[in-house]
Amino acid sequence: MADTILVPGARDVRGTLDSAADESNTIVVACPPHPQQRGHRGDERLVAVSDELNDHGIDCLRFDYGTWDEGRGEKIDTLRAVEWANERYERVGLFGFSFGSAMALLAAADGAEIEAVSALAPPATIGDGLDVVGAFERIPVPVQVVYGTRDDIANWEPVVEVAREFHQPVVEFSADHFFIGQTGKVAEKVGEFLRVNVGGSHV
Repeated sequence: MADTILVPGARDVRGTLDSAADESNTIVVACPPHPQQRGHRGDERLVAVSDELNDHGIDCLRFDYGTWDEGRGEKIDTLRAVEWANERYERVGLFGFSFGSAMALLAAADGAEIEAVSALAPPATIGDGLDVVGAFERIPVPVQVVYGTRDDIANWEPVVEVAREFHQPVVEFSADHFFIGQTGKVAEKVGEFLRVNVGGSHV
């Protein structure tokens, strides 16, 4: 079941709440890729992860950012979405793809109340002053980094390196940035990590 959600705040942030068959006290907030490159909450990687989570008793909120704001407003959108989730659920996780994974990691470093965060194809930086690599030392929860070895879009190497330095789990796929043909396998790996670290009725 899917419901449309308006996330409270000064910016116009709307989302789709995908609910598991049974009532859940656990949710994952899913951040979409770059909005200026047609990224949106209907991205197939977000939908696949949401389906995987729903199958294991976890709800998922896929949301769209407000008006483009060089990453800063988008990070605020992510924090607001997590706040919305925490008002309604006992346990909250974060997931993002590409630009969205940077937003998830930056939000986790800036105090988002979450149990864990999974970053798919994360870039090392966003614009000026948004240092994804530097955020790791401020993230107090488990972090999973998933990347494709043939990804020539995101500068993922520094993120993978720092994740390993902090002894966080890293998952490698022989894939491009979009994980063409491997979305299901990616969703399984992301879902497994989030189930173990965030929770769910069928862990």
